[in-house]
Amino acid sequence: MPDADARFVQTSLDELDEPLRATTFTVVDLETTGGRAALDGITEIGAVKVRGGEVLGEFQTLVHPGRAIDPYVSVLTGITDAMVSGAPGPELAVPSFLEFARGTVLVAHNAPFDVGFLRMACESLNQAWPGFAVVDTCVLARRALTRDEVPNCKLSTLAGYFRAQTQPTHRALADARATVDVLHGLISRLGNIGVQSLPELRAFTAQVSEAQRRKRHLADDLPHAPGVYIFRDGQGQALYVGTSRDLRRRVRQYFVASQTRTRMGEMVGLAERVDPIECAHALEAQVRELRLIAAHKPRYNRRSKFPERAVWLKLTDEAFPRLSVVRAVRADAACYLGPLRSQKQAEAVRDAIHDAVALRQCSDRLSLRRAVRAACALAGIKRCSAPCENPASADDYAELVELVRAAWVGDVRPLVEPLRAKLGRLSSAERYEQAGLVRDRIGLVVRACARMQRIVALTSIEELVAARPDGEGGWEFAVVGYGRLTAAGRARCGVPVQGVIDALVASADAVRPGPGPLPAALAEETECILRWLEQPGTRLVEASRPWSLPAHGAGGLGRFLDTDSARRAADPFTDRRPHRTEARPARASASALVSRMDG
Repeated sequence: MPDADARFVQTSLDELDEPLRATTFTVVDLETTGGRAALDGITEIGAVKVRGGEVLGEFQTLVHPGRAIDPYVSVLTGITDAMVSGAPGPELAVPSFLEFARGTVLVAHNAPFDVGFLRMACESLNQAWPGFAVVDTCVLARRALTRDEVPNCKLSTLAGYFRAQTQPTHRALADARATVDVLHGLISRLGNIGVQSLPELRAFTAQVSEAQRRKRHLADDLPHAPGVYIFRDGQGQALYVGTSRDLRRRVRQYFVASQTRTRMGEMVGLAERVDPIECAHALEAQVRELRLIAAHKPRYNRRSKFPERAVWLKLTDEAFPRLSVVRAVRADAACYLGPLRSQKQAEAVRDAIHDAVALRQCSDRLSLRRAVRAACALAGIKRCSAPCENPASADDYAELVELVRAAWVGDVRPLVEPLRAKLGRLSSAERYEQAGLVRDRIGLVVRACARMQRIVALTSIEELVAARPDGEGGWEFAVVGYGRLTAAGRARCGVPVQGVIDALVASADAVRPGPGPLPAALAEETECILRWLEQPGTRLVEASRPWSLPAHGAGGLGRFLDTDSARRAADPFTDRRPHRTEARPARASASALVSRMDG
């Protein structure tokens, strides 16, 4: 019989899981030589073990990273090469920490950073990573606090908000102690909304609906291969098209905490199946994705859905040609610039060209034999050469037209030279607002011409075969016809490549070119291929004609565009006066690294 003095307590439903007050946490912080786990090393590990608000133990050690510490990092953390010269290496420090944290829940602020370095250290030591449950206080803070309460979720900001007893100083143990106070403050905050156990805490962090979790089986049969995935509803309609180097891993992310976009949660709730399309390599996957999005226009895709909405700037084929904004390229003798992304952009490029060259802006039909009417006001202000009242000026007008046509396909300098001269005059007269407008117009014209010339350089080649290393000793191949991917394949390490190339060329899609700069493919597809071709290591195997750009093309004005971009990105309130060189760099110079480590 039970003891008469024994008391039986009905456990509440909230306590069926281990409550947070009984959970042991190990709060960890690392100092490193940089922000890349694959390239940089650990310089210090600090950790605090807590349970129920009580500190159970602390762990701290400097670590020899096996490389020199950057001076900026030394200024930031205070850890120098001399300090770590006698410290243990990762082969001793990391296993010691893992033993200290064994059987606990790992907590870190911006956990992917710290856990990433620890995982990489285990991998380099051929040691299995323990199955830690991980809690990220940075993510918790984003979920639990509003922008009105804290301007950001940096550790220093949160430590001040929760009145932590230890302020973070970019030393591992001090930062870990500050994170402990932040963790306790967040748990106290979340307890008021019913988060009482570790599973509830992790579910709150994840914010993944039960409907999403129930559909994890949709990824079970997908391959670990590059390709395209298509989410479909019960009627087979495409909801979303995406691409990945690992189909199974990527699709699984839609059912777990890493997927936090509301629209994607809604999409997963509607999805009934996922169709995979395996591809030879990433380029083929990206091209297939673009084609599928353009064909099916899935409701949850935002980009690349309406390529037909692109516009062109047309230099008409008539007695006195003019510039016209059109929606499509026709098989005529006109010259086209584009594609441009919107009507507004096309009109801006047209206005910039009119500012440089006095082409007519009216839509009248003009004759080479007789005057049609009196010139309009544009002729009076030197913005039009007035061929309407002086047909004898046809040769002079043809020179202006040829200047524009040549800029679109070759040398852009004569077209932008009048604008640059105007820019100089306005700047000298201190009319900076007007000068800024002219500068923007130069950038518009140069970028539009550079983009088209880059595209035409590839679309003018009937057939091109390229290869690039796959990173595993083999090769990836692409066959391109008039800027369209017609075949893709891969030769693994040890496979004769010439046989693979011959088979791809023989089985490549036949391409019948159409009119204009894009005779066979969408602009996004051609630009995707160009990015692949321009990556380091890519080699041209065969080409029906040389792949080249104009010697004095718009791309040659890259320095002007880079200067313009830098000027736009500059902080107008920054003090640009020259400063005296200091022997020791200032603490503020490492602000980028501070932000990255702080989350």
